[in-house]
Amino acid sequence: MNPIFKHGPSAQHRLVLVLCCSMLLIFFDHKMHSFDTVRGYLQSMVSPLQYVANAPKQLMNWAVENLATRKLLVEENQYYKSQQLLFNEQAMQLDILRSENARLRSLLASPVRPEVKKMVAEILAVDTDPYSHQILINKGLNDNVYEGQPVIDDLGVVGQVLHAGATNSRILLISDVSHAIPLRIQRNGVRVIASGSGNISRLIVNHVPHSTDIVEGDVLVTSGLGGKFPEGYPVAQVVFVQKDETRAFAQVIAKPIAQIDRLRYMLLLWPEPVEAFASPTASIESEASN
Repeated sequence: MNPIFKHGPSAQHRLVLVLCCSMLLIFFDHKMHSFDTVRGYLQSMVSPLQYVANAPKQLMNWAVENLATRKLLVEENQYYKSQQLLFNEQAMQLDILRSENARLRSLLASPVRPEVKKMVAEILAVDTDPYSHQILINKGLNDNVYEGQPVIDDLGVVGQVLHAGATNSRILLISDVSHAIPLRIQRNGVRVIASGSGNISRLIVNHVPHSTDIVEGDVLVTSGLGGKFPEGYPVAQVVFVQKDETRAFAQVIAKPIAQIDRLRYMLLLWPEPVEAFASPTASIESEASN
């Protein structure tokens, strides 16, 4: 009968055997490099486990780096957007200044006679009454402005000074219903009178006989009569002519040449020679620089 428990080597014997085997393995590995191939295979087998063990750390580093980069990108995006708004605002200001400079240049280069003194004025306000076409400018008695003084822009006649204050003046536009101006047809010299209609794009040429030589497209210029407007400045262009024999006079409508609805700067004219004023060139240059 076999015994239930077999007696094998003791623990001390097993420990001594393991130590001896370990020393032999260390000797053969160190002196003969017998286990280099086995070590390579074992390292290849363990490397996937190393990647798996290192994955959480790499994932955390990737998340932290991407969060920091995203935050930086958001801040830079907001900064660039604010800078873009500032640059756009500066670009708009530059466009406004460029357009104003172009208006002033064209205004000073308008066909004003050399013997006439001129001064640049700027609009301060526009009358809100739809039945009154008047504007307020920033020149007055302190600048030698007087009532009835002619006012033009770079294209043609705008109106005349209605009231002159110390530092500002009120201008009556040629389109106002209470304004009338003596004109002549540039093509043949026939004299007519045009009055405002209450519409900034229309003047009414009054009391034109049916026999008058006037056609659409004729340019009407100041005749110099009345002593207010110098002769030869363009005022309007004829856009409609109807000669109905049942009426006492022909119906003639003209369109102002000056851009009355786009006025910003204009010229005040003096009929006196330039020599009568002190340093007019300096006055014009100072007005342009302002």
